[in-house]
Amino acid sequence: MNDLTLHFHPLSSCCHKVLIALDELGVEVDKQLLNLGDPAERAAFLALWPTGKMPLLVDRGQAIPETSIIIEHLQRQHAAPGRTLIPNGADEALEVRLWDRLFDLYVMTPMQALTGDLLRAEADRDALNVSRSRETLQTSYAMIDGHLDGKKWAAGSDFSMADCAAAPALFYAAAYVPLAPEHERLAAYFERLLERPSVARTIDQARPFFKFFPGRQGLSRRFYEPEEA
Repeated sequence: MNDLTLHFHPLSSCCHKVLIALDELGVEVDKQLLNLGDPAERAAFLALWPTGKMPLLVDRGQAIPETSIIIEHLQRQHAAPGRTLIPNGADEALEVRLWDRLFDLYVMTPMQALTGDLLRAEADRDALNVSRSRETLQTSYAMIDGHLDGKKWAAGSDFSMADCAAAPALFYAAAYVPLAPEHERLAAYFERLLERPSVARTIDQARPFFKFFPGRQGLSRRFYEPEEA
């Protein structure tokens, strides 16, 4: 039995970030699919991690939460030889961590706010928060597009933890706020992400669940056909 267990759901953007990292680092884990709608499963998961947030890595009984911490732990303790997502150089590592946070906070978070709003009853929806979240995404797209000038990946020439964060954040965010034509560098970067084998495999594994994504109508027809639901 593997000493590593990942509690996750294939539809979750945060889980995608870690699944991509696992693939890139060459780490095998036991994957425990979570159904938080089941009271018994939810209670068992909350006993492991009281915030109830996924994914959660359990390493020989120790709970490791939060996507960036999980990835750093995996690299330090379990990565295959020569595999890395956070460079050894202090300045280079700081750049990776910066863009990891920027994608999490300014693309992933507003995307999740838009998803959360669609899960509310019509009377409880927050038009102001939706508008602000869309504006944040538009601002973020412009910022990222400018940053990518001369870069292949988010933090330079090598695929890193920042790109693990970028891929699911952009994938789902673009369903709500499509990339504008003027953001050519961002669009090209997004295509590179989609072509990355670790990202492509993660998306393929999620395909059966896209019919449950509240923003599914905005997903590219490469990945979701409404009539298949």
